[in-house]
This record gives sequence, structure tokens and C-alpha cells, in this order.
Amino acid sequence: MLRTGSPDIEPGTAAAVDPDLAGTVVVVDDDPMVLKAMSSLFRSLGLETVLHAAADGMLEMPTPPAPACVLMDIRMPGLGGLDVQKLLTVKGETIPVIFITGHGDVPMSVTAMKAGAVDFLPKPFRDEDVIAAVRTALLRDRDRTAVDAVQARYRSLTPREREVLTLVCDGLMNKQIAGKLGLSEITVKLHRGSMMRKMGVRMVADLVKLVRVLDLPSAT
Repeated sequence: MLRTGSPDIEPGTAAAVDPDLAGTVVVVDDDPMVLKAMSSLFRSLGLETVLHAAADGMLEMPTPPAPACVLMDIRMPGLGGLDVQKLLTVKGETIPVIFITGHGDVPMSVTAMKAGAVDFLPKPFRDEDVIAAVRTALLRDRDRTAVDAVQARYRSLTPREREVLTLVCDGLMNKQIAGKLGLSEITVKLHRGSMMRKMGVRMVADLVKLVRVLDLPSAT
């Protein structure tokens, strides 16, 4: 049976111990007992919880703000978990998915994992196993969102500002950048100032850390 809502978990204490465990868990299961147990467990950890007894209800609702993940039964009346996973992919949704099932098999788990599922947990499962899977999923969604934000800032730059950004990150001074791009030093300062504002940083060290996730080629 599911070991959830154990008495040694006090409301809110896990969130204080593990600040990384924050976000929203969308639980989709046609078993009301599972919904109740999962809601109790996640709320005791300080997590927001959204419950759906059918996949249709989840698909009709907007995706919660990141970090978030979906904990979903793989076999349900109507749309099953694998069907929902495919629909989310078609819609361009990247919210991490964790599958739970009382009737799973190896081929099914392989299909789910190949499609990007974070984990595949057979029932009965332990509290610590589902918590570990949810933590991994929420961190993955948080990291993805951070990368998306940096990419959006980078896309807001003009082509010239992108050139300046790359050269700044390579350690070149304004005078060197000006010579490399055939610009005046004053023009480089203007492009550099605009670029730094758009990227939301003030120090070169912070800029380097921020754009590291973009994996830009060096210009030198």
C-alpha cells in the first residue's frame, strides 16, 4: 500500500530543510485515495498541489508557472498517461512528467523514459521515492526556465550587441573591441552599455556566468 502522510512529516518542515524543494505538483489519477494521499504528502512539504481525476481536466488548465511537474497515472479511463505525454510534446509543453502505475511493464516504462519522463514509479511506492522524483523534476523545470530567460534576453540583443557581448566575455577591453569590429571606442561603449542593460547585469563576471548556459563560440 502507499505509505503517504506518515506521522514523522510535519507540515512545512521539509521545505525549510530543503529550500530547493519548491513549486507546484500537478497530480493526475483516477483513484481518489491516491489524489488525497499525494495532496497531503506534497502540502506537508510546502508544495502547491493541483489535483485532477482525469487527464482531460489537466489539459484544459493552463500550465502552472515554473517550477512545476506532473505526477500522473499511466493507465486511466479515457486518455492514458502516455497519450497525455505525447499531447504535451505536440503542444510544446516542457513540464517534467513522472509516471506512477499499478499495472506497468518494462516496454511501457521504456517508452515513457525515452519520451522524456523523469521517473516511472510502480505502485506501491515509498514516500521518499516519489519525493526524490518530484525534487528532480522541479529542479529540472527550474533550470530550464532559467535557461529560457537567458535565451530570451540574448534574443533581445541586436546583432552588433551580440558581437560585443562575445568579445566582452572573451576578456577584450573596449579599445580592443573597437579595433576588432572597426568601430569607435565611444560606439563600443554605447553598444556595451545597452547590451549589459538588456542582459540584466552590471559586472562582466556576472555576464560571463549568465551566458555560459548559451554555449556561445569564442570570437578570439
